[in-house]
This record gives sequence, structure tokens and C-alpha cells, in this order.
Amino acid sequence: MPEIICEECGAKMFHENPDTLKIEEAIHKKFCRQKQGEAHSYMHRDPKHMSTFDSERTADQKGKPLVK
Repeated sequence: MPEIICEECGAKMFHENPDTLKIEEAIHKKFCRQKQGEAHSYMHRDPKHMSTFDSERTADQKGKPLVK
């Protein structure tokens, strides 16, 4: 079975279809964390802007906060 091991993070990817494996590798390259277990986020939110984007939806109908 064909396999690829990422040189950056050490993730092992394998698939019986080589074309699917190439697609999986391309996607992994876009989202590789570089080091396994490292804190990482694809959301680039400004730390100064931590309030909710939709103030009308901060709580449910009973007033319980939806976002912690």
C-alpha cells in the first residue's frame, strides 16, 4: 500500500489508491502543523477583538450564553 510520511510533522498518510494519496498529501501540505501537538489555529482572529460578531445571538432564548 503506498504511503507518504510528512517531513515537517512526521504524519503518516497511506491509501490504496495512489491518486487519492496525492490529493491527501496536497491537502496536508496546506494544513500541516509543522510539529505534532503544537498549538495551532487556522482562524486568524485579532486577540483585541474577542467579542462575538453577532451580539443578538450571544445567548439562547432562555438567556444562557452560547459562547464561553
